[in-house]
Amino acid sequence: MTDEFYMQLALNKAWEYQGLTYPNPAVGAVVTLDGKILAIEAHQKAGTSHAEVLALLSAYETLSDTLIDFNPQDAKQAHTFLLSLPKDFFIHCTIYVTLEPCSHTGQTPSCASLLQSLVFGRVLIGIQDPIKGHDGGMQKLKNVSVGVLKEACQALIEPFMIWQDRAFVLFKLAQTTNGRIGGGYLSSRTSLTHVHQLREVCSTLLIGGNTVREDRPTLDCRFIEAKAPSVKIYAKEDNFDRDIPLFGIQNRDVEVINTLDFLDSPSFVLVEGGEGMLKALQAKIDWMLLYQTPKLSTHHLSYNTTMNLEFLHFDQKDVDLLMWSKQIGH
Repeated sequence: MTDEFYMQLALNKAWEYQGLTYPNPAVGAVVTLDGKILAIEAHQKAGTSHAEVLALLSAYETLSDTLIDFNPQDAKQAHTFLLSLPKDFFIHCTIYVTLEPCSHTGQTPSCASLLQSLVFGRVLIGIQDPIKGHDGGMQKLKNVSVGVLKEACQALIEPFMIWQDRAFVLFKLAQTTNGRIGGGYLSSRTSLTHVHQLREVCSTLLIGGNTVREDRPTLDCRFIEAKAPSVKIYAKEDNFDRDIPLFGIQNRDVEVINTLDFLDSPSFVLVEGGEGMLKALQAKIDWMLLYQTPKLSTHHLSYNTTMNLEFLHFDQKDVDLLMWSKQIGH
C-alpha cells in the first residue's frame, strides 16, 4: 500500500465529520505498523480530542490488547495517558494526518508536542496549518514529510479557511433520484439525524419566508436531543403566523431579515430551502450538501435552476447518497 492510500483513509474519515467540528477544521488520522492499519480516526467536535489523539488511543488498544478506561474525547486525560506510555511505544509506527499537528495549546493540549514526546518511525502530513500561530508543529517532529494528497487535504479544510473571514454558507437540499423535493420527508432517519447534527453546531440556520408559510416547520434538533439552532428568516416582510412551530421553541432566537449583511461576519451558516431560496442565495453559496434518496416521485416540486457543480466527496447515509459539492467558477 502507498502513503496516498493511507492518507485517503484519513481523508474519508474526516469527511464524516465535515462541518460538525465547527469552529475547528475537519481532520483525519491513520496509524499503521509495517503496513497494517492500527487505527483510523477523525476529530469529531470542537473542544474534544483531536484526530491524532483518538488514532493513538485506538492504536494503543490494538497493540496492547487493552481497552482504555476513560472517555477518549477527554483531551487532557488522553494526552496525560499517552504521555505516560514508554517513549518508544510507537517508535516503529507511522502516523498519517491530513493537517499539520497543532503547535499551540488551546481548549486541548498541543498535538505536535505529544507526537514529539512519543517518537514515531514516520510522520506523514497532508498540508501545513495555514493559520499563523497554529503552525510550526512540523518543526518539533522527526522523520516528517508533508504534501501527501495535498490538494485533497486543502479541499477538506476549505470551510475552515472561509469562516476565518466571513460566513461559510452551506446549502442543504434533499431530493429523489429524479430530482423531486416535495411530498414530506424524503431522507432516511440517518440522513435526518446528520442534518440535526449540523443544525446543532451551525451559527445560524437560514431559511426563506415561503418555507415558513407553506411547510410550517419546527427546524429543531430533536433527533439528537440537542438545542435548536438560531434561525434567520429571509423575507421581504414580516407577516408570519407566530403559531407556526418554528416560533414555539424555547431558548432560541428567530429573526426575520431582509438583508444578508450578516454573512460578512465569520460564522457557519446552514441554509435549508426550496428553489426560491436557492436562486436568491446562489451568489452567496459556498458549498452544497445533497441528500439523494433512492426513490422516484411524481411530485411537481424541484430545484428548477441551472448550476454547474464540482463534486468534492461522496458518502452514504443508510440508503441515501450524500454528496458534498460546490459551484464551478464560484
